[in-house]
Amino acid sequence: MLKVGDSAPVFTATSTKGTIDLTAHIGKENIVLVFYPGDDTPICTKQLCAVQEHYTTIERANTVVFGVNPGGMNKKRSFADKFRYEFPLIVDEDESIRKAYDVGKVLGLFFQQRIVYIIGKTGNIIYAKKGNPPVSELLQVIESQA
Repeated sequence: MLKVGDSAPVFTATSTKGTIDLTAHIGKENIVLVFYPGDDTPICTKQLCAVQEHYTTIERANTVVFGVNPGGMNKKRSFADKFRYEFPLIVDEDESIRKAYDVGKVLGLFFQQRIVYIIGKTGNIIYAKKGNPPVSELLQVIESQA
């Protein structure tokens, strides 16, 4: 797992909202990367729905959100449409993003860990936590950057 203060690895990837180039966001806004194990699974759904509930507040705080896992585009589109996620879900089929962010695997190496990173406008990580932190905690970090 990367640490607070580390430089965030940049990437370009396909998502449910088109191509995402992280460099286009650095220097302009904060970035929340939610690494989650699986599309349309109970805990992942709960986690991403919580982000969606607060998405307008997150956007107002000059922040973008990207969900990341190795699942394919068809499953991601279905998942995003089902729950009306306004933020992109990124396809990381070759797991290069997971590896760049030092996100490990669990359950016999089948699923990636659940980790949330917040990247500040400078391009450095300002928050890194395993698990499913409450969105209120993420908002505190984001709002402290204003």
